[in-house]
Amino acid sequence: MSIDITRIEAFLINLQQRICDSIEAHESEARFITDKWQREEGGGGITRVLAGGEIIEKGGVNFSSIEGASMPATATAHRPELAGRSFKAMGVSVVMHPCNPYAPTSHANVRFFIAEKEGAEPVWWFGGGFDMTPYYGFDEDCQHWHQTAHDLCKPFGAEAYPRYKQWCDDYFYLKHRKEPRGIGGLFYDDLNLQDKFGWDFEKCFAFMQAVGKGYIDAYLPILEKRKNMPYKQRERDFQLYRRGRYVEFNLVFDRGTLFGLQSGGRTESILMSLPPKVEWHYMPKTEVDSPEAKLVNYYLAPKNWLPQD
Repeated sequence: MSIDITRIEAFLINLQQRICDSIEAHESEARFITDKWQREEGGGGITRVLAGGEIIEKGGVNFSSIEGASMPATATAHRPELAGRSFKAMGVSVVMHPCNPYAPTSHANVRFFIAEKEGAEPVWWFGGGFDMTPYYGFDEDCQHWHQTAHDLCKPFGAEAYPRYKQWCDDYFYLKHRKEPRGIGGLFYDDLNLQDKFGWDFEKCFAFMQAVGKGYIDAYLPILEKRKNMPYKQRERDFQLYRRGRYVEFNLVFDRGTLFGLQSGGRTESILMSLPPKVEWHYMPKTEVDSPEAKLVNYYLAPKNWLPQD
């Protein structure tokens, strides 16, 4: 089977531009810097970072398209049959850390891999998703986020949303903290003909596009609603403390971070997801029935956020 990866690259570069444009539309002056880079082993990318904005304290939208002679260990751990194959990997990863503690951090990623070996059929798959990490929760925000995820999945069958919602809940979980990173969203990996759904290449590619575009539809209305809410030092301190959970997950568990580091990727681009300011406190206390306690006890408890019939 011949795969035209130029179509995928074109979509990803366009998606990067669309996301940057949509975020800049909320800022009065701050703009994304553009940093193009080449990878010695093959390929390269475009890293775009916005820092010090009125709305976004730090945001990154990274496009990469790399290749190598052998798959990194993190990519073959659960698929040892791919060891020794050459590979091409491309994707867009997004992280937004707003200034306002009432505006949630958000993350999205869409990616494509193809592993090849002379005399054998290429093995390809898609992965990605999006998730949201609030510091102060709002039911309507959680409902909008998950409704958008549900609606983009709907054309792909009734089983898509519950499957990828559950996968997201399971994946973005800090085992050492015994708590979720956020309120979830969608997460999928190894999406190809051998997947449970048996989608062909075109349908898998269409799903990738739906997820990439869906992130913008899910996040921007929430950002618009929360970006100017008044807050005090208490809320800011709690935001910085909870950002620590985000950092812990990305450095300890995140597959994308591990893949990037193991494949000799560009460290600055890989770690663009980290917030500019974060704090860790030793066994901090939260008041019972406080908004801070409600975040963990209510909002981070996995649940069905869709309206009930």
